[in-house]
Amino acid sequence: MLITACMHKLPTRALVHCGHSAYTPLTRLWPRTAQPSKRKAVLSSARGQHSPRLGSADRSHWCCASATAQDAPVAAPSAMKPPTTGYCLPPAEIVEIVDQPPEPSLSFSPDRKKVMQLYRPPPLPPISELARPELKLAGLRIDAEIFGSSRMGYSTGIAVVTMTEDLMIPAPASLETHIHGGPDDPPRGPLELWVADVETGAARPLLPGLNTIFDEPTWMGNDSIINAVVPEGVGPAPVKPPSAIGPKVQDNTSGKKAQARTYQDLLKDAYDEDTFEYYTNTELVAVQVSTGQVTKLGPSRLYTAVAPSPDGEFLLVAWLERPFSYNVPCGRFPKRIQLWDKTGKVIHELASLPLAEDIPIAFNSCRRGPRSVGWRSDKPAELVWTEAQDGGDPAVEASPRDIVYTMPANVAANGTGPQQLAQTDLRCGGVFWGNEDLALIYESEWKTRRSVVSTFAPGKPEQGLQVLFDRNYEDAYTDPGSPASRRTSLGTYVLAMVDNQKKLLMQGSGASPEGNKPFLDVLDLETKQSQRLWQSSPPFLEDTGSLLNDQHDKPITLEGLSMLFTRETNLETTQIYIKKWEEGPDGPSSERLLTHFPHPHPSIKDLQKEVIRYKRDDGIDMTATLYLPPGYNKEKEGPLPCLIWAYPREFKSKDAAGQMRKSPFSFSSIGDTSPLLWLARQYAILDGPTMPIVAEGDEEPNNTYVEQLTASARAAVQELERRGVADTSKIAVGGHSYGAFMAANLLAHAPDLFACGIARSGAYNRTLTPFGFQAEERTLWEATDTYINMSPYLQAHKIKKPLLLIHGEDDNNTGTFPMQSERFYAALKGHGAPCKLVILPHESHGYRAKESVMHTLYEMDQWLQRFCEDKQSPMAKL
Repeated sequence: MLITACMHKLPTRALVHCGHSAYTPLTRLWPRTAQPSKRKAVLSSARGQHSPRLGSADRSHWCCASATAQDAPVAAPSAMKPPTTGYCLPPAEIVEIVDQPPEPSLSFSPDRKKVMQLYRPPPLPPISELARPELKLAGLRIDAEIFGSSRMGYSTGIAVVTMTEDLMIPAPASLETHIHGGPDDPPRGPLELWVADVETGAARPLLPGLNTIFDEPTWMGNDSIINAVVPEGVGPAPVKPPSAIGPKVQDNTSGKKAQARTYQDLLKDAYDEDTFEYYTNTELVAVQVSTGQVTKLGPSRLYTAVAPSPDGEFLLVAWLERPFSYNVPCGRFPKRIQLWDKTGKVIHELASLPLAEDIPIAFNSCRRGPRSVGWRSDKPAELVWTEAQDGGDPAVEASPRDIVYTMPANVAANGTGPQQLAQTDLRCGGVFWGNEDLALIYESEWKTRRSVVSTFAPGKPEQGLQVLFDRNYEDAYTDPGSPASRRTSLGTYVLAMVDNQKKLLMQGSGASPEGNKPFLDVLDLETKQSQRLWQSSPPFLEDTGSLLNDQHDKPITLEGLSMLFTRETNLETTQIYIKKWEEGPDGPSSERLLTHFPHPHPSIKDLQKEVIRYKRDDGIDMTATLYLPPGYNKEKEGPLPCLIWAYPREFKSKDAAGQMRKSPFSFSSIGDTSPLLWLARQYAILDGPTMPIVAEGDEEPNNTYVEQLTASARAAVQELERRGVADTSKIAVGGHSYGAFMAANLLAHAPDLFACGIARSGAYNRTLTPFGFQAEERTLWEATDTYINMSPYLQAHKIKKPLLLIHGEDDNNTGTFPMQSERFYAALKGHGAPCKLVILPHESHGYRAKESVMHTLYEMDQWLQRFCEDKQSPMAKL
């Protein structure tokens, strides 16, 4: 069993994960065709990547006394003086919830005989980790010392256990084999690839000098790994000139139309171009796991991806070329895509794509030329890609709009052209492969919210497509689910076809007026009839996971069907269990619990939760989740101060806008900056009240954004008042990103509803995002009134209620520049509005560092105490 180079050794015997999620894809952790007798683990070493838990010695920069769960509680607002420097901690009861250690994530071996426990670090890294220098180039953020992403996720350890009938995870130490033997305390530098024997846990170094900016090490077969490495003999990085050597010039004298949304971290000058090229320039090498032999696979280039064919005989390679752009991120730079054999010999050039600055801003737009180039997962080595027939512009009438092509790798060298496999009249979203007789092709259209799924036989393309589903994808109640996948002997995933017939296992959320009830169906593609094998039922929320009986290319049968499931309740955390149907769907099923994770926040484990329904004044059904503190009794304690936290969403149908998309039985996980933390402060929380912005037919939702937003907020407040659980003079409204934009608009247009507002990482002046934002496709010049009416910055003179603005200083989200909050604060202050601006150093759109998160919670808590709880506050009368 193998763990790819997304794992990195730490000096404290911890392992760093270079992906974006703690839940590493199974295909990244194991070789394609590992045999039980030859299992090994592969990891990589990040030099000096130490992330200690914040201890007492690290608290010199904490300035407020309301610190940890062990310390004294927060001082009263009247006694609290604003800090001049340093970070502050929220009250102890909030710290206690946020600081809970996470449980390990899990990965199953391909043969399902081993389980890997990936131990995760403390939930929040120290600010010193985020403060490391980073390069912001062409939409990337790079750690120059390690030639990798500047903010990698990681694990603090790996333990492997054998699957037994009575295994319970977290497993006892006596059953665990821990991966060990990494370097003691190397200096920071490029990552290293390590390999470990799973049976003994012993690790050894395999390859130094990795460059993981664009791609991670990738398996090619069972004994070889493809890596991008720092070129041998690379010189020093470019040095920024002490003074400008000339003006910065951009030229569009050709009059070419090229619109783009508001991107961050773009290249600015020749120095940026050279620096970007220096750090993304790599060599491709193959390293043999068994011997350590390294083979070079081609010259150094700006490689962005390398994908071995499922049989390991060919490589699909992509890299960037000049000229670069100062207007779009590197994903739109000129790109070349080639087919190589496994030794690096060029077989065929698939695409030479020019700079793509002129992709339309409308949804369903795409790049001209081949896109989504990859391998068919049901074939040993067959290429597939899609090409737009409308120039990538959905406004252009075209039939077909997209064509899917395929080409076997072994005939590409002969000059044989690609075969046309399928055509779609909507934008193609990809193909889910089964075999030569069955595949599913997906297409959709944003403007109509239409989704079409069709079946076809890849081996007989002349038969065309047969529509399976043609529906409005906003309609959650008619969602038939998604096909389950199974693993193949090549290490790929294909449709899980029951008995190798045209029958699919379908997994769905089961949205209904009573709430989500996930299901597992068998769909007969010949009759289009479904048989329900299982469905979640109260008082649980259960859901399907991966198949466990898909080894060795054996047919998937209903007799002996085995799957992972999850189970939770509104009070009990999610657990994993295994469910089996030994005798098929008509016989009894059995199950056994696999995990026993403790409650992640025991101090408020008895919180009260209810999914509530109410109507807006135009008749649209609204949904929200109402939380009340543990032990709260309305009759005895009366109404509570309340925090409403929301995020608007656009719809093209009133019926779809009013549908239930929640479950009353889901467990309430509380994130680092969740509004639910204020349950510990005796607040009522109205979480996720639907704020639908609806326009049917040819109308645009945002033309009536303000009216619909305020109507939704008013309906929510009226429902709280009707229930008697919230003091309507003590209701705060808040949100993050587009939710922050919402909160600011509500204080401008419905000030009577709220005592104060909290807006984190928002955009408030839509004239600064002139080529579209969120779901708005029109430009500022096409919908001037809409942009102006929706901009709370331009309504700053109307805002009288207190508004707290929080923003990451290094926000790289499209459109939410920190300048948005800075200028909005200046506008509010200029009109005498009670407001406060908090800029978090080194933070991006979401907040990661312990100091930043704790200070954010401190500021929010102080704001709520001052303007929401204190009836005597002069601001409450505004």
